[in-house]
Amino acid sequence: MRDRAKGVGPEPTQSPSRRAKRFAVAEPQRARLNRAAVMIAIAVAAGLGVGFLLVPQQPSVGETEAAPPAVELLGAKLTLDDGAAARALDAVRRHVRGTIALELPGGERQSFSFGELGVEIDKVRLAQLVRDARDATSPLRRVRRRSDFEEPVKLPVPLVVNESRALPALLRLKDEHDRTPIDARLDLEKRELVHEKPGRYLDVDATVRAVELALGEGERTASVVFEERRPKRVAAELGAVEFDHVLGFFETGYSRAQRHAARTFNLRLAASKLDGYVLLPGETFDFNEVVGPRDEANGYKVAPVIAEGELVDGIGGGTCQISGTLHGAAFFAGLEIVERYPHTRPSSYIKMGLDATVVYPTINFRLRNSFDFPIVFHEVVKNGVVRAEVLGPKRDTMVTLIRRIDSAIAYEELERLDENLPDGKKVLAQRGIPGFRLHRYRILRNGEHAVRQRWSDVYPPTAQIIRVGTGPMPPDSVRASDDPHPEYVADELLVVTQGPGVGAARPGKIGMREEREKGKYGRRGWTDEEGMPLWRGNQ
Repeated sequence: MRDRAKGVGPEPTQSPSRRAKRFAVAEPQRARLNRAAVMIAIAVAAGLGVGFLLVPQQPSVGETEAAPPAVELLGAKLTLDDGAAARALDAVRRHVRGTIALELPGGERQSFSFGELGVEIDKVRLAQLVRDARDATSPLRRVRRRSDFEEPVKLPVPLVVNESRALPALLRLKDEHDRTPIDARLDLEKRELVHEKPGRYLDVDATVRAVELALGEGERTASVVFEERRPKRVAAELGAVEFDHVLGFFETGYSRAQRHAARTFNLRLAASKLDGYVLLPGETFDFNEVVGPRDEANGYKVAPVIAEGELVDGIGGGTCQISGTLHGAAFFAGLEIVERYPHTRPSSYIKMGLDATVVYPTINFRLRNSFDFPIVFHEVVKNGVVRAEVLGPKRDTMVTLIRRIDSAIAYEELERLDENLPDGKKVLAQRGIPGFRLHRYRILRNGEHAVRQRWSDVYPPTAQIIRVGTGPMPPDSVRASDDPHPEYVADELLVVTQGPGVGAARPGKIGMREEREKGKYGRRGWTDEEGMPLWRGNQ
């Protein structure tokens, strides 16, 4: 009794039937267990490599040392003699001289050399795998001796992916095959619902892991891993949207000349992302999110853009006209302007105070649907006019913009040496544009009720740039033209009213009326009177 209480007494006797029930294992089940044990041992040996260090042991009593097992590497038999490690390394080296195909959605494949994907041979691990196969005391051999598992041991191929070397190839794939999700929208021309399209983004880390797993099996094909992105707006949400009335509109002009064809293409592409877009009550519209990146991968072309006050060539030039025109329509529809920035210089296509600059992904334009009903954006580029509309059920709201220039900011004149012009010759590369400080009001009237909102804008001055020649060529050997833009003038006071029956609008339709006072800033020659540098050519 004392021994049993201390836990060292004899175990209680069990009946033969219970003991048999506890320990009896059918032959088929024993075979499955033996095979599973061997596979586990192989996985452990292959996975841990040199990290699995055990003190060598002689076969235990009752075990019989068997001949080395049959071993395969890359589908070929590997003889386990003294030259096995060298032959294994040579086989893997031959293997990586080929190519590996990355399988994309839809069955498309792109082939890469192993080097392009940063594939490297883990020589230390390969040598350890061969040693474990040859060593009678290794876990692999000891477990295999106790089993009836007779299939050849297939050694994993010890290849690893150097992620920093693989990154350029995978990022090229990502640029080519990522797809931005497309929200469900309304086709306003056909007056039908266009269903959403899911997006996808290549998961670089998961793709690297998939490649390494395929390499370990000796495969030459691996699947690229994409993460699916669902659209924010699905067709099921747009079943009862009314869009028969214009709540607000705005128009800007663009040049149809052939030299501006790339910019016109960008205008149409960006407008197509907005046309038919539905904004539900309380939702915020994000221009950069909806229109997406303005780059070559998304189809945009090189056209002039404003960068730090200067006109330069850039991908996606013209997109700001789409955002500015939409801002004008949203302003007169009475939508809440959440985020909007003026340009770094006044634009020729739109009045100051109504523009909205955008730069993906840093500078954005956002607005909120503060109504209790859905609204629909309609923006088209046609016949030299960009027209944006906000559509919805009928409303009788009058909206007025009052914009007043408070002061001007003088521009400076810069000279830049140019060896492509004759020595001493001067050319106006960019006409200076004054900066402006202004404030603007929006007054919304619905019956006798009126709401007034106020904003302030600052447009920095744009420097006047003169190219000064330093070249050795004769004075009249180079033809160069001055910047053709005229002096910038702007109405000191601008009042724009939009609403039902305004101007020449038919009854029940909204129209627009403008009232202006030129003041000091609307007359030609005012910049010279203010003492700003006036370009007079090479006089």
